[in-house]
Amino acid sequence: MILVTGGAGFIGSNFVLDWLAQSDEEIINLDILSYAGNRENLATLDKDSRHIFVQGDIGDTVLLTHLLKQHKPRALINFAAESHVDRSIHGPEDFIQTNIVGTFHLLEAVKTYWYNLEGEAKQAFRFLHVSTDEVYGSLVKDEPAFTENHRYEPNSPYSASKAASDHLVRAYHHTYGLPVLTTNCSNNYGPYHFPEKLIPLMIVNALAGKPLPVYGDGQQIRDWLYVKDHCSAIRRVLEAGQLGEVYNIGGWNEKANIDIVHTVCNLLDERSARVDGKSYKEQITYVTDRPGHDRRYAIDASKIERELGWKPSETFDTGIKKTVQWYLENQHWVANVQSGAYREWVEKNYIDRVI
Repeated sequence: MILVTGGAGFIGSNFVLDWLAQSDEEIINLDILSYAGNRENLATLDKDSRHIFVQGDIGDTVLLTHLLKQHKPRALINFAAESHVDRSIHGPEDFIQTNIVGTFHLLEAVKTYWYNLEGEAKQAFRFLHVSTDEVYGSLVKDEPAFTENHRYEPNSPYSASKAASDHLVRAYHHTYGLPVLTTNCSNNYGPYHFPEKLIPLMIVNALAGKPLPVYGDGQQIRDWLYVKDHCSAIRRVLEAGQLGEVYNIGGWNEKANIDIVHTVCNLLDERSARVDGKSYKEQITYVTDRPGHDRRYAIDASKIERELGWKPSETFDTGIKKTVQWYLENQHWVANVQSGAYREWVEKNYIDRVI
């Protein structure tokens, strides 16, 4: 059995679904169900006895201790995080509480649990911490991509909170011997992505006839990783990663934001054309850039390929087609996550940005 935290969110739910599609090993899924945590992501598992869902906070030490003692997992994978840069700018406190304080409480509970294990169970236990490339800061256009040895230079409250959590995980390995693994991934995309991030926001707004807000000049560059490739990489790191090591996970797909938007519009033009015959590109609206917007992220994923034999299966071309098609076929899911709170957030973030 494994314990997954944050397993009702975008990446976590994809991991849970993929894990149970390939293994009969049970999963305990702990998620607080904040705005981006969605039980509907896991609806296909409602009657699956291999999936045990618990609503709760990684900062709840009593609950964590109980779950660990009761279920005795062989590994814990920590997806739980506040993860949206824009939200961290408007309200950084939630990011400090979840990403730093929450990770601390999680580590404390796991450390006690691990200390009390014996023999092979203690040797085999792993704590895998899922993090982001944003901890490394920003790159200029021709600068080499981030490696695992790149200096941490976080530039937003979100990335600073994730950097702090990474340092805590590292410290618990070096100080207490906790058997940890850390992964730092590039921008994920795919099914079940909450529609505040770039790709799902563009798809949802385009189909609703709303503006497609593009920050600044749209030339911010990111490396894009299909979420199911990310899940396969995490499984591989859990299986064979070296204790205390960090593994960068990327898709080898650097794209400018505006190129992403154009690609999404082109696919929607082909698969769900506007009734007036015009392109969805007509809805693109350039808005004021966000404060401190990092210009470029790029992941060098050579280490995980060299040492663990992993590389992504999807190109951006194949992955984005699957993603757009999923949203077209799952409009009920989109409608259900667009609550009043979501609409208020979008208005708050974008209403005053129009150039």
